[in-house]
Amino acid sequence: MDALKKFFPQAFKANDVASLGVAILVYIAFAIVGALIIWMVGLLTGWIPLLGGLIGIICKILGWVIDLYALGGVVIAILVFAKVLK
Repeated sequence: MDALKKFFPQAFKANDVASLGVAILVYIAFAIVGALIIWMVGLLTGWIPLLGGLIGIICKILGWVIDLYALGGVVIAILVFAKVLK
């Protein structure tokens, strides 16, 4: 449980409706900003023949990791709000 608190600090602050909303918005904003940065990197390096393909694969993997992190943060925040996790 301590490892989850280190990786998802905002999610464990969701004790009332306002803090749950803030936690969800933080994780959604993180996912959006991460997606925009990955999109920009892909746009800037996509025209390079060999390097663009490799960076594209790395960006897709990184995008999945960011999305999973954001989804995990939202789910944990909801579980803390519902008092399933403490």
